[in-house]
Amino acid sequence: MRRAFGICQALSAAAIVWSAIVLDNVLPYLNVRTNADMWSSFWFDIGRAAWAVLPASVLWGASFPLALASLPTTKRRISGSVGVLYASNTAGAIVGAITAPLILVPAIGSQRAQQVMIGAAAGAAVLTLLPRRRWFIVPVLAAACAWFVPAVPGLLIAYGRYAGNWASHAGDVVYVGEGLNSSVAVSRTSDGVFNYHNAGKVQASTEPQDMRLQRMLGHLTTLLVARPRSVLVIGCGAGVTAGAVTIDPAVERVTIAEIEPLVPKVVASYFRSVDHDVIRNPKVRVVIDDARHVVTAGTEKFDAITSDPLDPWVKGAAALYTKEFFQAARDHLNPGGVLTVFVQLYHASPDAVKSEIGTFFDVFPDGVIWANAVYGQAFDMVLYGQAGPSEIDVDGLDWRLKQPQYAEVSRSLGEVGIASAEDLLSTYSGRLRDLQPWLLDAAINRDRNLRLQYLAGLDVDAQQGIRLFGEMLQYRRFPEDLFVGSDARLWSLRNAIEQAKE
Repeated sequence: MRRAFGICQALSAAAIVWSAIVLDNVLPYLNVRTNADMWSSFWFDIGRAAWAVLPASVLWGASFPLALASLPTTKRRISGSVGVLYASNTAGAIVGAITAPLILVPAIGSQRAQQVMIGAAAGAAVLTLLPRRRWFIVPVLAAACAWFVPAVPGLLIAYGRYAGNWASHAGDVVYVGEGLNSSVAVSRTSDGVFNYHNAGKVQASTEPQDMRLQRMLGHLTTLLVARPRSVLVIGCGAGVTAGAVTIDPAVERVTIAEIEPLVPKVVASYFRSVDHDVIRNPKVRVVIDDARHVVTAGTEKFDAITSDPLDPWVKGAAALYTKEFFQAARDHLNPGGVLTVFVQLYHASPDAVKSEIGTFFDVFPDGVIWANAVYGQAFDMVLYGQAGPSEIDVDGLDWRLKQPQYAEVSRSLGEVGIASAEDLLSTYSGRLRDLQPWLLDAAINRDRNLRLQYLAGLDVDAQQGIRLFGEMLQYRRFPEDLFVGSDARLWSLRNAIEQAKE
């Protein structure tokens, strides 16, 4: 059995090489059928994962019983040897679980971490199979196996399970980083567009549609608050939303809560031309921490909070869309403060979108939806809730945007096709009183169930955004009590909103 254990360890080293090669040369080029049903997608992903990791998993799993079987069988020694083996296996599992993701991968990357694992497996094989005088072969064998381990391809980090779909038109992946909590990439297309990737997909970019959403999220957060002196930005991303917040002259302090330490460094290097160099702005303080901890454990209150998490199907992201989190955010707002939240319509099902909106309105019953819509079609939205009655002075906002100190804000909006206060406010897309019939079956996302994470995951490949937005518009009515201003201004805004519906 000692020989079988040694052979199993040698095969484990080879299996790690196999996994690395499959991840590098095979998986990034397998297309995902985005129109497939849930179960087809599920089995396709299971098959891909098994192809890459099952050989190594089986061999590592077989190693422990083979090690047990190879122990000396005399009664005096067997109990002590078994105890030592169990203790060693438990200690090794604990050390490995802590060391690999928290130390090795962030410090030396997946490629080097796999090489370390190969060295451990090859070493165990040689020590078990060969006499002591030949143990010098350990480093030679480990080096030979490690030589064949390729680096994790940037395409896979950038696009995850969709890497194959993007292989022919992904552009150049100009940065890849493996961090403590996530892997990050930046790509550049042939026409100069930069994409920020996290969790295996584009999370922000300099595409016009994305820039419009990111700046809307930032400017709606500060422009509709009387005195937005302190602002919390949840999720750094490409920094465009945070940058839009910082250029408001009324803003004095901005706190960015970002869980991955790599992200601010990436933003400072690649997106400074579109995010107003937000990371170096003296107004800004970057806190590397979980957003829930920042909001729930902190004592500071803010005049505005804006949240742009990862897709709700990504592990942990749905926790930033729960009723409890929205309530905690509301409790950390100063009187009259606002919370704005990003909601995607792309790659989302009606159940997931209704859950996000319904949960938000459960905490902010007077909340408002603003849509990032072009020609009557929207792919994402901004939820807006205020700690107190909401009333938007259209004339006052128009006047403010024309002041010299707001020139940079006006220019920022103009760059994404929003030329006036009316253009910004005409993105109004509904409130609870409008959408109540549509939201009757909305599942409230709670800390105790995280229902949204599963609703979003079930339809991760859904392409229903345009239809969803069209359904919502059928319920929209001009909010007589939300906007105040001159008759002429309100008539013009009403006309713009009605036209957007057509």
